Order: sequence, then C-alpha cells, then structure tokens
Amino acid sequence: MTDVETRDTGPRPVAGCAAGQAPGGSLETLLVGVAHGDTAAFEAVCARATATLFGVVRAVVRDASQAEEVMQEVLLEAWRAAPRFEPGRGSALAWLATIAHRRAVDRVRAEHRSAERERRAACYAVPYDEVAETVQVRLDQQRLRRCLGSLTRLQCESVTLAYYGGYTVREVAARLGVPEGTVKTRMRDGLIRLRDCLGAD
Repeated sequence: MTDVETRDTGPRPVAGCAAGQAPGGSLETLLVGVAHGDTAAFEAVCARATATLFGVVRAVVRDASQAEEVMQEVLLEAWRAAPRFEPGRGSALAWLATIAHRRAVDRVRAEHRSAERERRAACYAVPYDEVAETVQVRLDQQRLRRCLGSLTRLQCESVTLAYYGGYTVREVAARLGVPEGTVKTRMRDGLIRLRDCLGAD
C-alpha cells in the first residue's frame, strides 16, 4: 500500500452517525426531523454534511485529532440545537457551518489560553535554590537579632560597633566612653552568649 493510499484525507466515522440507507429530503427537512428526535434523519445529516463541516473545522483547527474532537462537539450541538433551526432564515448547511466555525474558534482560543497560562507560570517560576537561600538568610537575620536582644546594652553596643560597624576596640571605647579593658571584656562575654544562643537554635 502506498503513502497516498494510507494518508488521512478526511474525518473518521463520527459516533452517532451510523452508515446505512439515509432517508431522502433536503437538509432543511432532515434537520426538522432531527428536532423531533428522528435518529435516522440525524444519520442522514451526518452523512451529507460531515465532510463539509470537517473542512470548516480544519480551516481553523490545524491538529487533525483535535479537529475530530471538535466535530464530535459540532454534531452533538447540532442534535441538541436542532429545535432552534428555522428553515426560513437560512440554509441548513450554513446553520451547521456556523456551529462548526464557532466550536473550532472556541477550541483554538482555549488552547491559546492554556498555552498563555503555562508561559506565565514559567516566567514567574523562581528557582528553588534561590528561594531557599533567601529564606535561610532571613531566618539567620531573625535569629541574630533575637540573640543580640539577649545581651546587655553594653555587650550589644560593643559587638555591633566592632563586628558590624568595623570599629577598633579603641574606637569603640571612645564612642561609648568606657575603658578599652571594659570593652574587651564586654565583647568577649557578648560573643560567648551569642555563640551559645545561636548554637542552641
């Protein structure tokens, strides 16, 4: 069998559209029958209109499998909406084609919305490591502030000025107006308390 022979050139048989002897009459007459629940009339509508309607759908929906899904929706809507068809306001084929086009456009729009949601989610995704690092830094800062709060005022001032302000022991003593030996003692005691506090956490 050649490639030409195996190529899919049209819709597969649609559920609800059985092959067989189709009743005669115009599409308009058949749709009136469908409106009254005539399944034979519905099968005849399928047999006559499916190829044309599939062409309408395929002009909008490029994916063949999705186009076939849309055709199922089109024919189901035609069965349900048949009572609303008014023969005097236009041809049956035009009415069916309008349904097909609307369903096809709805499918494409739905696919575009889904793709846009995925794109936005990807744009706003933050690497896990970056989030974890940020959280850890904030937690460390909170722990340090809590532990600094457990020191005496002079211990906290001495440690903060020396290790976060970059001052020497002499400069710290001058700023606080206390002897250098006092500053050294308070810094040593403060660092020991900080170590114990942070270690306990």
